Amino acid sequence: MGRSLGRGRRAGPGVSSFSGVTRLTGVTSQAWDPTAFRTEVQATLDAFLADQAARLAPLGGDAARLMSEARVTVSGGKRFRAAFCHWGYATLAGAPSGSDAEAVRRAAAALELLHASALVHDDLMDASDTRRGRSATHRTFERAHRADDWRGDPEQYGAAAAILLGDLLLSWSDELLRRCGLGWDRVGAALDVFDLCRSEVIAGQFLDVSVQARGRADVAQAMTVLRYKSAKYSIERPLHVGAALAGADGATLDLLSRFGLPLGEAFQLRDDLLGVFGDPATTGKPAGDDLVEGKRTVLVALALDHAEPTAAQRLDAALGTSLTDADVAELRTIIDGCGARAEVESMIDELAHQSVDALHRGQAEAGWDAEACRVLEQLAAAATRRTR
Repeated sequence: MGRSLGRGRRAGPGVSSFSGVTRLTGVTSQAWDPTAFRTEVQATLDAFLADQAARLAPLGGDAARLMSEARVTVSGGKRFRAAFCHWGYATLAGAPSGSDAEAVRRAAAALELLHASALVHDDLMDASDTRRGRSATHRTFERAHRADDWRGDPEQYGAAAAILLGDLLLSWSDELLRRCGLGWDRVGAALDVFDLCRSEVIAGQFLDVSVQARGRADVAQAMTVLRYKSAKYSIERPLHVGAALAGADGATLDLLSRFGLPLGEAFQLRDDLLGVFGDPATTGKPAGDDLVEGKRTVLVALALDHAEPTAAQRLDAALGTSLTDADVAELRTIIDGCGARAEVESMIDELAHQSVDALHRGQAEAGWDAEACRVLEQLAAAATRRTR
């Protein structure tokens, strides 16, 4: 892993390069409006939660507070998982229309409920204070407990509320996909993928917790955590869910993995860089948040490998401790100065090239829908070049 990746790479026939992402030649942007798509997904989630609120209304005010936080939790975000599900379907069947469009959108929204569940639990496990610039769920309920002067431990109450809301969102994700509106021959196959996806992300979360508890992880271990905690459920499995809804067989899912898995890894590597070098005004998280939380990411593992011994010891000892702005700046300098940041950028570049080259081959050799491939290429660029 210590070698430089992606430098001096030449694009193959029919492929040109821009900003670290392979581009299909002769392909131009069409009528894909990500803002409109996000609005439609949000409307689908809002309608689903309105139905759930009506079902839980007899439980009274406490259930209403839980529903209120659920609405906040599923609001906003980039909606990458929903988009990859939608265009995974379109890769094989073309963009859905009529009643199928609503059904695919409900299935795509189910992945956003899974994501919201993971975020609520992840914030609790990491003791994070904020998410997307607002209070994390466990902190919201903790403050409510204090404000109402209730009995018991406010932190324990906040933790319990976050666990239960995360579990509820996880349950709802299954319900929304199962009842998306397509036939069981398609939904059953998609649920098989979804079952695997949920198992992977939960087990990946436990790998992450265990790595942090041990206080060490080499690059290979960090990559395993990255792959199962984030990369697969962020891009590869959403593609698979959408493709399964379109009737994909196992061989087709394998072809989609050649596009989705390296792109998911590049996506999470970008997230790791933002967790250290991101602008809080853009990311909605404190400066150097991953350092404060003690994340043993690929970026950190590379820095510990490459930095001078004294600097590596300073970085290792500082992870997971309370850090001042000056401390964060010092650790950033260590990570940047030893070449770890540049190496992760190079890894992102190479993985993005691998991913979109696979998309090009899928279009050329398997006859994947041209418009879907155009949009997936745009999504690849957005996932790897984002600033939040």
